[in-house]
Amino acid sequence: MSNTNIQIFDTTLRDGEQVPGCKLDTQQKLIIADRLDNLGVDVIEAGFPISSPGDFKSVEEISKLVKNATVCGLTRAVEKDIEVAAQALTFAKKPRIHTGIGTSESHIKYKFNSNKDDILFRAFQAVKYAKSFVEDVEFYAEDAGRTDNEFLARVCEQAIKAGATVLNIPDTTGYCLPSEYGAKIKYLKENVKGIEKAILSCHCHNDLGLATANSIEGVINGARQIECTINGIGERAGNTALEEVVMILKQHPYLNLDTNINTKHLYGLSQLVSESMGIYTQPNKAIVGANAFAHSSGIHQDGMIKNRETYEIINPKDVGVTESAIVLTARSGRAALAYRAKNVGYELTKLQLDIVYANFLTYADRKKEVNDEDIHQIIETSSVSQQILSA
Repeated sequence: MSNTNIQIFDTTLRDGEQVPGCKLDTQQKLIIADRLDNLGVDVIEAGFPISSPGDFKSVEEISKLVKNATVCGLTRAVEKDIEVAAQALTFAKKPRIHTGIGTSESHIKYKFNSNKDDILFRAFQAVKYAKSFVEDVEFYAEDAGRTDNEFLARVCEQAIKAGATVLNIPDTTGYCLPSEYGAKIKYLKENVKGIEKAILSCHCHNDLGLATANSIEGVINGARQIECTINGIGERAGNTALEEVVMILKQHPYLNLDTNINTKHLYGLSQLVSESMGIYTQPNKAIVGANAFAHSSGIHQDGMIKNRETYEIINPKDVGVTESAIVLTARSGRAALAYRAKNVGYELTKLQLDIVYANFLTYADRKKEVNDEDIHQIIETSSVSQQILSA
C-alpha cells in the first residue's frame, strides 16, 4: 500500500446497522455491499457473525458476493466468536477477522472486572487464535480514546506480536478533541515496537460532532485506515461519515493523502442506504444532504450564477449530484428569478424583471419556496405578461 493511500473501511452494515429500528435483511445487505464494492471501499465490515443466525448468513452471503474488497467479521476476544466469524468468512476472497477488547480504566474495572495484565494476555490470545484461521487480523482497543497512551502502546505491541495486521484505535465514546486524537496516533506511531508491521486505523464516533475531524487528524498523524459509514449513521450520534472524509482528502490535495473511492457514486449510495434503513438524512448534511448544493440567499445566488466556485468548493457532479439548485424564496434576488425564469422559457428584459420581481416578492412571502409552476403563474399575473408571452 502506498504511504499516501488511506484505506476506507466501511462499517455501514455492522456499526451503522446498530441504529435502533434500522435492521436490514440479507438481501438488502447484499445490495448495499455490492454498491460499496463498486464504490471502491477497501474493507466491508459485513457484520457480527455470532450475534444472530441472520448476521451469520449475511456475512457468509456477502463473502460470496464481494469481488474486490476485503470482507470483515467482528468478534469479541472470545474463542467461540472467532471460530464462528472464521466459518462465516469461508467464501471470502480476502477475509479479515476483527477482534479486540476494551482497554480504558472504565472498561477494565467495570466491564471486565479485571486488570491490565489480564487485558494484555487476552488481547494477545485473541489475535493469535484469529491468526490461526486467517492471515489478515485487525485488533480493536475499545475505548482507546480514553485509554492511557502508555498502556495503549503496550496493548498494541501484544497485538502485533500475536500477528495483527491492523490496529484499530477507536474513540468509542466520541470524547477526544482532534488535537488529542491526533497526538494519540502520533504517540503510537513513535512508541509502539513493531508498528511498521501494522496499519493504524481510526474509528471515531460523533457524540460531540468531532468524528470526521478526529479521523482526519488521525491520518495526518500517521493512521492509514479510516473506519466510517455512509451518511455517518451508527450507534448513538453515529460514526465518521464516509462521504465527508473522502471528500476532505480529495479537496485538500496538499495533504498528499488519497483514497480509492469513486466519488461519483456517493450521492446514489447515500440515497440507497437512507431508503433501505428508513433513516431521514438531514437536509444540511455535508456532501449528500438535499441542501448541500442548494442556494437561496440572493447574494449567494448572484455569485453562483456568475461563477459556481464563488460559493461551492465541490463540483456537485463529483459526488453524483446532477447540478446545483437555485432555490427561489423571499430572500432571492433579481438575478436568481431571471435565471429560473429563463430555465422555464422566459427571457426577461431589465424593465420586465423589475415588474415581475415585485409580484414575485409578494408571492414568495406567502410560500416557503417558489417552484417552476409558480413562476408561470407569477409572470402570467404580472402587468407585463402579454408582451412577455408574445415575445
